[in-house]
Amino acid sequence: MHNRDVLISEVGPRDGLQSITRTMPTHAKLNWIATLARSGLPEIEVGSFVSPKLLPQMADAAEVVQGALAIGGFCVAALVPNLKGAERAMAAGARKISIPVSASRLHSLSNINMIPEQAVEQVAAIIRLRDGLAGPRPEVEAGISTAFGCTMEGQVDEAWVLRLAEMLAEAGADSINLADTTGMGNPAQVRRLFRGLRS
Repeated sequence: MHNRDVLISEVGPRDGLQSITRTMPTHAKLNWIATLARSGLPEIEVGSFVSPKLLPQMADAAEVVQGALAIGGFCVAALVPNLKGAERAMAAGARKISIPVSASRLHSLSNINMIPEQAVEQVAAIIRLRDGLAGPRPEVEAGISTAFGCTMEGQVDEAWVLRLAEMLAEAGADSINLADTTGMGNPAQVRRLFRGLRS
């Protein structure tokens, strides 16, 4: 039996709200986050720092981060697609910044209007910004989305996923995760990719 550390990170206040048309009021989001925090969750991704024109549901992300910090007792995380979003998240006080970097070129262009290599450059720029901060410095996590397959491209080359992870490590990411964005992963593939990632 291996020792395993498992971090449960709840993403409902971000992922659960960004695809619906109605906008949840800030106070309701904070009530939801406070209830989640009382369950003992160690980390909650409370919002996304994207253009309010693209996702009006996330227009109050800075207020939500600040309100979540006041609740306390958990790591306040936020998703950012680029350097501009990271600047806003850091200014709001997010303790962890998660950056999606898609292994699929088509998904990457559709999601953040960049190819994966450009997204890695954004991660490096965000690390430089973070390292220049005088106060508390948030953890920077790079999430490799569509690591197990893409609805647009189909199968994603595993060697490319691992090379992308290497590039993100070289860029200075504090942590790297592999995301089964489309639900296409299978146990053997997960085992292979995570063994490769650890090595």
